[in-house]
Formats: sequence, C-alpha cells, structure tokens
Amino acid sequence: MVLGADGRAWASTAEGVAEVDTRTRSLLRTIAHRTATGPAETGEYRGGGMGLALSPDGSRLYVGVNIPGKNGVLEVIDTASGQVTGVAPVGRRPFDVDVSADGREVYATGHDSFDVTVVAADGLGTRRIEAAPYGTKGGLGSWLKPHYAAVRPSDGKLLLPFEGERLAVVDPATGQVSVEPMTANTHQHGVTVAPDGRLLVVGSGPITGDDAGPSLTVRQPDGRERVYPLGLPHENVALSRDGRTAYVTGGFTRDGGWDGITLVDLDSGATHRLETGHRPLGVAVL
Repeated sequence: MVLGADGRAWASTAEGVAEVDTRTRSLLRTIAHRTATGPAETGEYRGGGMGLALSPDGSRLYVGVNIPGKNGVLEVIDTASGQVTGVAPVGRRPFDVDVSADGREVYATGHDSFDVTVVAADGLGTRRIEAAPYGTKGGLGSWLKPHYAAVRPSDGKLLLPFEGERLAVVDPATGQVSVEPMTANTHQHGVTVAPDGRLLVVGSGPITGDDAGPSLTVRQPDGRERVYPLGLPHENVALSRDGRTAYVTGGFTRDGGWDGITLVDLDSGATHRLETGHRPLGVAVL
C-alpha cells in the first residue's frame, strides 16, 4: 500500500491496483493488470499484485506482479490516466518494490529468486543483483529469502533484513552486497526507514525451534538495535510523522495473523492493539 501527497492511496490486489480517495473513504477505480496471472485467488502464492511503490513526483506507480510458477514482472502505471504504460521482467514473486530518491531507478525484490532487479525508470534496461546472505540452497523450499527492502536515505543503498540475524546492504550502482549482523533472531518481513536513517523491521515469529517470537526491531544508523516484543505475528510497519510511534499490521502473508494493528511507543516500548478489518497487511500514515 502507498499513499500520495494528494490523498490518494493505492493497494495491490489479485485483480489489479485499487485506487482509493482517503478523504472520502471511497474506491475510485481498480486498474487491471496487463499481465495474465490466472484466476483471482487468495493466499501467499496467489497471482497478481505484490510490492507497490510510487515515483517521487507521484506521476507513476510501480507494481510487482506475481505470475504463479514463473518469474514476475514490474508494471508501470500512469497515475493520471490509470493506464499501464510499461512492463519489465523481474524476479520470482516480487514481494516488494522501492524507488530511488531521484526517481531514476526502481528496485523489485524477488522473494523466490533470491534477488533484486534494478529497473531503469526510463525503461532502458534491467540488472539482477543476487541478495542471498545464506546462499540459495533449498531453492523454493528455503526460508532464507529476501522479503521487503528499504532505501537508505544517506546513500541510496538497499537494506534487506534476514531472520533477525543478517542485514544485506545492496549497492544498486555496483551490485556489491555486504552483510551486517542483526539481533532479533526471528523470521523478518516488513520494513520502513525513517528520514533520520532508523530502520524498522517486523519480526513475524519463529520458523525453527531456535527462533525468537514476533518483534519489532529499530536499528540505528550506527547498527545499534532495540527489539520490541510483539507477542503475535505481524507483517508490515509504518512510522508516525513525529517518528515516535510505529504502526505494525497484524495480517500475515503466511497462514495466521489477526485482525488488527499494534501501536508501539518507541520511547517507552509500550504497545496497544487496535481492531481493524480482516488481516491487514499494508499500512500508511495520513
């Protein structure tokens, strides 16, 4: 889910991208995918829209489209006309899409292909960068895959957390990947980055018996981390405008999750749960 400066919001669905007027709380239209993805279904492996990002000037929307059993594509949508204006090949199951600060590049994180595809916003080419700090052993059956990424404000590098143990730092200019340690020791999904460089990472809970429970990690630019226990599985996170409260969604791309969001006071560590619609995955702050 992404939010524009004009109050319009967009959300990925199996059928296309839903455009919503947040001021009137009304659905404006659904922009159908150009790419055929099979029947509209539910579940983690359904076809259709996954990662979503908005260009800095709000004129283009980029959506990663999952094609079951194949590599995905990145569709480019003109936000004024609602038309799909371009399609580029990317990795398998594009969980997340991000845009560089200058709007010249788009980054699609391929969950099942262990990679980031760098797509030139002008449509002149793509480059694949492997993002696999644990290697690619196990292939589609591996848990050790990239999920969501964030663009670091200070240098434009991509930050991809893995398992609360390793942070892959991807330089899209050179293709080089460095790895830094993390401390939460839990399967990690959603991320966001604050203007001051703090990285917020959602820990969805244990995958193996040695993993810790669900949590929210706040990582400072110097690598120091504070881990906030959450108790229940969560998926994604947004930060309040003053940077003091995190909003963490209770929906979950795997089986499980719950119907609400958790508010985390980042100063005190206090949490408060709010009921919402069914299994919320995305969240944006108006």
